[in-house]
Amino acid sequence: MIELILIRHAKSDWHDPNASDHDRTLNARGKRDAPVMANNLANAGVAVGRLLSSTAARASSTAEVFGAALGVSAELDPDLYLSSAATLLSKAAATGATSVALVAHDPGISVLAAHLSGDGIHQMPTCAVARFTWRTESWDEAVTRVADDWALETPRET
Repeated sequence: MIELILIRHAKSDWHDPNASDHDRTLNARGKRDAPVMANNLANAGVAVGRLLSSTAARASSTAEVFGAALGVSAELDPDLYLSSAATLLSKAAATGATSVALVAHDPGISVLAAHLSGDGIHQMPTCAVARFTWRTESWDEAVTRVADDWALETPRET
């Protein structure tokens, strides 16, 4: 089975006019939501082989929280910063791991979630977690079709 977990970075702070988009940190809500969502995933028994994250501060901070909860180190990839849905999916597949989590940004992450869910997911709010599974061991097969199963959890539901 192939599993892909998409995590949109937690809510970021827009109040520092001197911070670049890449350097924006998490705000209080983001710092509150990330551990809750990460623990929900860990408590569901999810075992992630690889955790990839954008290098942006808000994404890498979110990835650190998820990595700690899941017992895996976040791997920072500059290509994931504001990347397209196609790039996100190809980066996941390129790992060869059967379970991959990606921490990234909109619009790419919402576009990918919509595609993989057959348009069942319309938007990935900040710190949302979408899980997709395919009944195959091949990423080559998985990337060609919508997921066999999917679920979405958002911080507002917890």
